[in-house]
Amino acid sequence: MTTRLERPLKRELEVAGAAYTLTISSDGLKLVPKGKRNGYALAWSALVSGDAALAQALNASLHTLARPSTRATRESK
Repeated sequence: MTTRLERPLKRELEVAGAAYTLTISSDGLKLVPKGKRNGYALAWSALVSGDAALAQALNASLHTLARPSTRATRESK
């Protein structure tokens, strides 16, 4: 039998050498750099519906387009 999530659960974790606080609540997940107020939030409904995967793919494609390739940078010099 599982325990019902009635109040937020906070845990500290380390990612790539940086400390973060993970909060799991009935609304979703929130990952915040330790000592900061703003971070990354993910609603349970977005995770279940697949919107989270779509958003991640969109962000990855935008990040790739925003960065100039190293070859183009070398050729322009």
